[in-house]
Amino acid sequence: MQKTIAMHLLDGKGTTYDVHAYPDSERDATAVARHLGVSPAQLFKTLVVVRARGKPFLAMVPADRQLDLKKMARAVGEKKLQMAGHAQAEKLTRLKVGGISPLALVNRGFDVVLDGTAQQFELIFVSAGEKGINLSVPVEALIAITAARVMDIASARED
Repeated sequence: MQKTIAMHLLDGKGTTYDVHAYPDSERDATAVARHLGVSPAQLFKTLVVVRARGKPFLAMVPADRQLDLKKMARAVGEKKLQMAGHAQAEKLTRLKVGGISPLALVNRGFDVVLDGTAQQFELIFVSAGEKGINLSVPVEALIAITAARVMDIASARED
């Protein structure tokens, strides 16, 4: 397997991580967590969130929860936020949906917001910047490397 941009970044920072592969046809984060044998609360999906002006946010929320746009808007001091559609997210990040990773987008001007539930874990699982590959990364290293703001931005999923 070739190393992704995210892996090269972590290597350069001396951060330990493990690589976890799953079928790249899988689109549901909860199913990915099941495939990897981890709690959906520990696997974080990265969502592209658009604001009225400025570069979009990368919002990281656990697979078993959903992004609460109103909560996030209040937390980041924006009037209104909107989820990017798949095509828009791919155009903005130049990554495929399912493979969007803040680690692959460091120094690209995105503000990263990580749901506070991440801090209950030592490691969380995040995309490696390519569909079918997740990395388990120390939470504190992820926060430091991506300059993520840790905030309460998720709520229970309404299935």
